[in-house]
Amino acid sequence: MKDERITYLGNPSLLNLPKAAFMASSTIPLDMVLRCYDWAVKMRDEGCCVISGFSSRLEKDVWDFLKEGRQPIILVLARGMYKQIPMELQAMLDSGRLLIISTSSASRQSKATAFARNRYICEQAEKILFVGVNENSSLFPLLQQFHSKCIYL
Repeated sequence: MKDERITYLGNPSLLNLPKAAFMASSTIPLDMVLRCYDWAVKMRDEGCCVISGFSSRLEKDVWDFLKEGRQPIILVLARGMYKQIPMELQAMLDSGRLLIISTSSASRQSKATAFARNRYICEQAEKILFVGVNENSSLFPLLQQFHSKCIYL
């Protein structure tokens, strides 16, 4: 059964590609940051499809590396779909390398909508890179549930 809260904008065929998810906690050890940058450049250079919410600081940094490439990207929002598309996304949408997915009709992201978004990302991805996750992280339950998909730096 299709979830009516989920909406799509862009190239839906990207969902058929093998996807690597990038999930980062808000607190990351400094030595991991540079390794994540290297991972992002590798994904970009190899043309791998990356799926993420790109909402934490490190996820936004990874986005900055990825958007400079030509590989497909799936951006998953924890709120309603954009009413107006940000200019930096429009060219990527026009070229068919971006899919934006909204997993909630909420006007703003909350802890609950972010968790639902993150679960959706984990369900869609074949591989997941969790960074900075510990027992206190909101990502910890997902790390436990999807441990068989985890990749490591």
